[in-house]
Amino acid sequence: MNEAGIATDPILVNDWHVIARSSDLREGDLSSARLLGEDLVLWRVNGTAHVWQDLCMHRGTRLTLGHIEDEHMVCGYHGWTYDSEGQCVRFPSHPEQTPPRTAHAKVYAVREAYDYVWASLGAPSLDLPPFPEWDDPTYRKIICRPFTYKAAATRAVENFLDIGHFPFVHAGLLGDLDHTAIEDYEVGSTPTGILARNVKVWQPDPDGTGVGKYVNYTYGTRRPFTAYFSKEGNGQTYMIQLNVTPVDELECIAWMCIAMNYSHDIPEEELKAFQERIVSQDIPVVESQRPERLPLDLQAELHLRSDRIAVAYRKWLKQLGLTFGTA
Repeated sequence: MNEAGIATDPILVNDWHVIARSSDLREGDLSSARLLGEDLVLWRVNGTAHVWQDLCMHRGTRLTLGHIEDEHMVCGYHGWTYDSEGQCVRFPSHPEQTPPRTAHAKVYAVREAYDYVWASLGAPSLDLPPFPEWDDPTYRKIICRPFTYKAAATRAVENFLDIGHFPFVHAGLLGDLDHTAIEDYEVGSTPTGILARNVKVWQPDPDGTGVGKYVNYTYGTRRPFTAYFSKEGNGQTYMIQLNVTPVDELECIAWMCIAMNYSHDIPEEELKAFQERIVSQDIPVVESQRPERLPLDLQAELHLRSDRIAVAYRKWLKQLGLTFGTA
């Protein structure tokens, strides 16, 4: 990180991160976001999303205090007017003057997919994280609301990958105090991180349907802060893709999309409410963890055989050289 608190890790700066739901970015409106310590302004014009540094080049005012006018961004302080490419095209106090090329807002790369707006603060060399189930019509997709953690993104992702807490944090839902033992399972490496297979647990209510069963988890990562699991039982598959946005080093936002190929008759709001209940149980635990930054030195904390996923995740982050949110 630099002195301003903005991340400098190339692996994160040059990656894609979710900053909003596409459905929340309305035509002609301005909204704000924060990514890796950088304040952003988001706006949509003619259906196209734009993501800029939230900073007017004149006196450093937030552009989110301005407005959209005739497909242009107008600063709320002195009215400097920018086109959709970020170039200032008008100085209201000197309308006869042509703004120089240096009067240009800082514009960031933006993409839309999976009903999310994605941004990169650098020069991404990779495509967006894959989401195979998104285009599979046999799965219903449910976008949950964003969940804010006053914690490092690394801690939030590791909690998502953790299975040992189910009987204690999610008793009666994802775990049962009469079924605390964890069978051995497989963990391996992939080009995008880690992959764990055959993680078998009993869950009283694994998906919000109220039907208990043994499930077989597969866990994986697709980016340092993008993880997923799929769990299967009785021929049914329930999957969540998690994208964690590092707002600052010790604050993050979790974006979850559920994909399931059964129970199409259950109202979406019930399934969302179930996931909100799970996350609401996780957040205070994750926010309480110390040290706040995830230790990548495996000697810093004690580990059990059942922690193989977490250990593999930490080893991978260390291999990448990640420093943001780590100790």
